[in-house]
Amino acid sequence: MIFPKEFESKIGFDQIRQRLQDFCQSSLGIKRVNEMRFSSNYVFIKKLLEQTVEYQRIQQSGASFPASHFFDPTDLYPTIAIEESFIEEEPLREIVLSLQAILDCKEYLNKTAELYPQLSQISSQLTIKSSMVNLLASKFDDAGKIRDNASPELARIRKQLKDEEGKVRRLTDQLFRQAVGQGWVPEGASPTIREGRVVIPILAEHKRKMKGFIMDESATGQTIYMEPSEVLEANNEIRDLLHAERRELIRILRDLTSQLRLSLPDVQQAFSFLATLDFIRAKVRFAAEIDATLPQLKEDSDLNWMQARHPLLHLTLQKANKKVVPLDIDLTNENPFLLVSGPNAGGKSVCLKTVGLIQYMVQCGLLAPLDERSTVGIFERIFLDIGDQQSMENDLSTYSSHLRNMGYFLSHAQGRSLVLMDELGSGTDPNFGGGIAEAILATLVEKKVWGIATTHYYNLKLFAESTKGIRNGSMQFDTKNLEPLFRLELGKPGSSFALEIARKTGLPRQTIDRAEQIIGKELIGLESLMKNVAQEKLNLDKRQREIQQKEKELSQSLARYESLSDELETKKKEILNKAKTEAAYLLKETNREIEKTIRHIQENKANKQETRKVRTGLQELAKKVEPAKPTVVASAPVELKTGDKVRMIGQEVTGTVLSIKGTSAVVQFGIIQSHLKLNQLVRSDLAEPSQKSKRSFGVDLMSKQSSFVPSLDIRGKRVEEVAPLLDEFLDNAILLSQAELKILHGKGEGVLRKVVREQLKKVKAVASVKDEHVDRGGDGITVVILK
Repeated sequence: MIFPKEFESKIGFDQIRQRLQDFCQSSLGIKRVNEMRFSSNYVFIKKLLEQTVEYQRIQQSGASFPASHFFDPTDLYPTIAIEESFIEEEPLREIVLSLQAILDCKEYLNKTAELYPQLSQISSQLTIKSSMVNLLASKFDDAGKIRDNASPELARIRKQLKDEEGKVRRLTDQLFRQAVGQGWVPEGASPTIREGRVVIPILAEHKRKMKGFIMDESATGQTIYMEPSEVLEANNEIRDLLHAERRELIRILRDLTSQLRLSLPDVQQAFSFLATLDFIRAKVRFAAEIDATLPQLKEDSDLNWMQARHPLLHLTLQKANKKVVPLDIDLTNENPFLLVSGPNAGGKSVCLKTVGLIQYMVQCGLLAPLDERSTVGIFERIFLDIGDQQSMENDLSTYSSHLRNMGYFLSHAQGRSLVLMDELGSGTDPNFGGGIAEAILATLVEKKVWGIATTHYYNLKLFAESTKGIRNGSMQFDTKNLEPLFRLELGKPGSSFALEIARKTGLPRQTIDRAEQIIGKELIGLESLMKNVAQEKLNLDKRQREIQQKEKELSQSLARYESLSDELETKKKEILNKAKTEAAYLLKETNREIEKTIRHIQENKANKQETRKVRTGLQELAKKVEPAKPTVVASAPVELKTGDKVRMIGQEVTGTVLSIKGTSAVVQFGIIQSHLKLNQLVRSDLAEPSQKSKRSFGVDLMSKQSSFVPSLDIRGKRVEEVAPLLDEFLDNAILLSQAELKILHGKGEGVLRKVVREQLKKVKAVASVKDEHVDRGGDGITVVILK
């Protein structure tokens, strides 16, 4: 049960219905969209949602699903049902193509029944026979016309017709050439057709020179179209053959239509299946447009939603390249009612409409713009009171109309009802309106009705705070910038921020001061207390997020340290094992060469020339075995002081001397501080160019330089994956003395951008951070300038 009858237009569902119609490929699907209705049957709703998800999975798999030729034959059913009737070639061909597509869908779903059980269940009920469809299809050619061999008689007629047409064409061409030779034909003219007969254009002054019949003349009267008497009989024969062909085609079409008539219930069932597929396909396309998912469905009343987004607002903001602020809403059996308060234009009504629209969508079988972990229950009745209810016809004011609706709610709402009331109690004297609104709320809460109401009244906020079964909720507000945040917070009432908004809009100071005196200190004090609580809650939430982020970073750093330690230990073992293997090999080779040398000397009885040759070979072997002597660069005899730019001897990374104590110095390399001996350092401007293979801090700089890319793409990454990637990227950039970096995080909801900016603030080596130019990505790319 839905109230009022204008529910869909008030909640915006009529726009969704129109959107679904636009996504349909045929009038079959559009009819199903129009037939879509609210349901409280859990099994039926679950089946509709699962059908949509299965079709969605088929599309995502990239499989070639054969759903096509969405033709609507509804208007042809009465003709098909009449004995001896027939339908023409074109619509009959469309029916055949659609039936073939339906059979292909059935075959596909039968093969994939385990993957798509709900869709397979629908197709398994089809009773249309493939033999009948194949018989009909065999009568049509690729152009959609009845084949010549559809019957022996049609084949004979068309062959004879072809022969006669060829005969007429040859005879006409001959007569036309004769007429051209005589100069009777207008320049550039050629034989043509008039009233289905081949004629020759003749200049009017020569019309009596050719024997024949005048069939037509030009608009000016200067040209007449004559059928030569020589081809009259042949044209008559062609005309008779065309009539015979039409009679035979009608007989064949009547036989084919009769085949459809014998299976008409099966045909209607098949096209009903096609309509269902078109409707489901439209729902899938709409779900993709609003990022909808399948939430967890419960048979009883329940409402625990995460990341709920108003679908129409989502589409509107999407056009402006913006994101809608999602809502987290939780109604429970203990507290099934929520009273939402907050400033004007703060999102209270949008919150109310979001709940009503999404709940209605789900119970109509549509996927919802919710996090898939959300729980959506089933309500038997939904009641709505929103907007201007003034009725000129019934002589009712807005408030009277609201009261009439309230009376209806109180009479018909029960435990499995969802009641949505906007600006409860408004429209009359606040003292009386607030009292009546509180009495209405109390009755609904006593009946354990589920619902959401919005208000500005303090007595209702106090009622919700002190009454079991109802909770306060507030739309958050930025008290510093005096701007709504459009986020719903459960558990506390919201302030209207009326005085603050009045100041922002430019009301005179004296007027606002007088208003404060009229309102009274007690009420202003309560309002201020609520604002302070709201601000403290925002600050606490921010601090908590910062602590969680730091804990995450610490955990990631510890994991990186442990990983690096294990890696170093592994490499150490590999190097030692490799050195041992190489040493054993060299020792073995050396012994072999010595034994070979001794044997050679003995065989040649110490011949001088042979001895010299052997000595030369041993010297070459010694060079291979002898370890390479490291190149040592002497320290510059220049005294170092704090602030000097220095390098480690043999390295290329430049650092800054932070302090000097005795023979040691503390040097800052990027984000790394190192304690080094003075004789290991040389001033940067005095250092000699290093060799390509030199390493810094055990790191192969040239290798890193050649593979380093000054941009990092983190689009699609989770927040917890970003920190380690960003740390490693910055470390390498600082180590390689990079000047400018780019981080691609995309626009989206701005979460990755915020995480990146917060982490960059903590890096001392970062000089500045800015958005990329609008033409090159705008705020989807962060440009980092290093010191």
